[in-house]
Amino acid sequence: MNFNKAEFQFAAGKASQLPHSSLPEVIFSGRSNVGKSSLINKLVNRKALARVSATPGKTATINFFKVDKFHLVDLPGYGYAKVSKGEKQRWAELMEGYFNQDRNFCLVVQIIDMRHAPSNEDMDMIKYLYDMGLPFIIVFTKKDKLKKTQQAKRLEELKQELAGYEDVPKFPFSAITGEGVDEIREYITERVENMVSEETAD
Repeated sequence: MNFNKAEFQFAAGKASQLPHSSLPEVIFSGRSNVGKSSLINKLVNRKALARVSATPGKTATINFFKVDKFHLVDLPGYGYAKVSKGEKQRWAELMEGYFNQDRNFCLVVQIIDMRHAPSNEDMDMIKYLYDMGLPFIIVFTKKDKLKKTQQAKRLEELKQELAGYEDVPKFPFSAITGEGVDEIREYITERVENMVSEETAD
């Protein structure tokens, strides 16, 4: 899988604007300012494929990028307090509209800031993905902002904080060192290749 073959294709601000689902979709989800853009850019070896916003909550559209054999889908970040009530409502309708469509859901990459316990919104999203039976992994970002002893402590605490989701694959990630990138790429590649081969068999 060539992750360097990445290009922006489409942005949808309403469910009615969502493009037809033609390829496996690898979806990136997380709260505002969790390091989602940095993770995406590292995975595709770009500095600014996904824009790193200085203003949390600014990404208000679902952005589609074509990466070799799949679509990388960048969801708008959730949980930013300063977003208006109307904007939160539009976001909720957009998310619901996306996940309720008959799409080629391949994998959801749920992102959590390793430094903190998962927020209520994080836990709501994880429960939603789990209950819907959608395949997902959890990536812990901002690892490089912790000392080694703190990293070990937080990983132990996260086991308790995410109790009930022990079977979900988890990947610590550093945007600075690139730690975790190869493992995440390998997991995505395997999921995409499996989906492509199943569709070919059909």
